[in-house]
Amino acid sequence: MTVHPTNWRKSSRSGQQSACVEVGRVAEGAAVRDTKDRAAGYFTADRAQWSAFVAAIKADRFA
Repeated sequence: MTVHPTNWRKSSRSGQQSACVEVGRVAEGAAVRDTKDRAAGYFTADRAQWSAFVAAIKADRFA
């Protein structure tokens, strides 16, 4: 099955920076791609994976 992400967006906190990622919607979760190299593709995460990732960011586990 081919996944076609929609509604790509980057964080409003990114401002005009180009060194960031974009997140798109897929039926069962999220897709992520590099803003500077969109042609390189993207990876997907299901809802549980995406929720765990966001929770880890909010808990500052990547600092």
